[in-house]
Amino acid sequence: MPARAIRFIIVAVVVTLLAGGVSRAGAAEEGYAFDGSISRAVLDRYLSRAVTHAGLLDSHGDPPTACLDDDVRMLTAIGAKFVGRAAFVWDLPADDDKHFARVAAAAQRVHDADPDVVLQACVFEIVTTGVDRVPIPAWVFEAFGLPVEQRSFAYDAMLYRDGHGRNKWRGGASVPDMSQLETRLWFYYRARRYIDAGCEAIHFGQVMIMDDADPGHRHWLDLLGRVRAYAHEHARRHLVLCDAHTHGEVEGGKLLFDFHSFPMRLREVAGEPMHTTLAKDQTGDIFGRSSGGVTPSGWSCDALPYLVELDNYGYSGRGGQHVGGIWVWGYDEISWFAHLDAASRDDWLRYAYGWIAANAPNGHLQMPTRRMLAAPTKGGTRMYQANARSAACPRGFGVEATIRAIWRGPDASR
Repeated sequence: MPARAIRFIIVAVVVTLLAGGVSRAGAAEEGYAFDGSISRAVLDRYLSRAVTHAGLLDSHGDPPTACLDDDVRMLTAIGAKFVGRAAFVWDLPADDDKHFARVAAAAQRVHDADPDVVLQACVFEIVTTGVDRVPIPAWVFEAFGLPVEQRSFAYDAMLYRDGHGRNKWRGGASVPDMSQLETRLWFYYRARRYIDAGCEAIHFGQVMIMDDADPGHRHWLDLLGRVRAYAHEHARRHLVLCDAHTHGEVEGGKLLFDFHSFPMRLREVAGEPMHTTLAKDQTGDIFGRSSGGVTPSGWSCDALPYLVELDNYGYSGRGGQHVGGIWVWGYDEISWFAHLDAASRDDWLRYAYGWIAANAPNGHLQMPTRRMLAAPTKGGTRMYQANARSAACPRGFGVEATIRAIWRGPDASR
């Protein structure tokens, strides 16, 4: 029997044993209630039902979903409780107000279907010259104790003074420096508007490239403290869950983030094209490396719970080939997954879920349900969607039933 088949049999047993409970950290408890803070058990429960569904509410850079009704149906049917990357911009849209209005309207539709769902917005590691046309509301200045001015945000004032990170993403699109007050004003503005739109989680992207001038994370702590203070008064359940792509940032024994997130970092199986495994000690992976400390909700842990997701970052142009470096058989992680045949996708999700359950007790697989593809699949499909294929979602990949079955374990038929 091929080694790959044996691998899947082993992890299938693990899935059967572990998937029946809603959380490895608190399987005996039920419910998703929180208000003002969140317990370890409830946080684990949410992360154990997490998906990446990019643009569910709205996005710019990637197209927003064209099948919101079917997305809500699917997410409800599979039991998703944490929807990652539901709202974001990469390149700033021409009308930022319309973006936030669309986010709020779509968030209401999701919460009408399931009020427990946590929707995550993103404030990424990018600022563009477009910020120069966004007026600064009086409430931003007031939140920082500054005199109110009649002006717009200033792109140049957000950048590293030594020039590094400038134009990293393209001309006029740079890495922001969190030690700059203007950067904190901008991040606070975006986070607060997402909270007002109904989002209860904010992903802050690659924190490590925005803190080069912030020893001790003094300025990150300032920003996060202001965002959390606003959420405590105005968020749906008086809490915003903050995370970033990091193994952990800790100051004085206190964790900056409520949970961590990181890409899968897949390992190619030599001689078996398109086959991959997960492993500890893969370059840059988070398994066994999530920092511990005192969380923003006040409880302590040796290792903070974290999500691992199939990342998107580009295409080498050599799909199906061993290229090395960051590439997974020539693709980024989500494009690799989308280019598998249907049976292999299902097998891999079962394998990954079982492997993480058995080898990473603080980790949770963030199920892929919607993500842009840098390498289109056959027929030119540029968006992976887990939805069952139907008139409502004609390019669905049909993975939703597998996700539902994995999460429900032996009770998948109920």
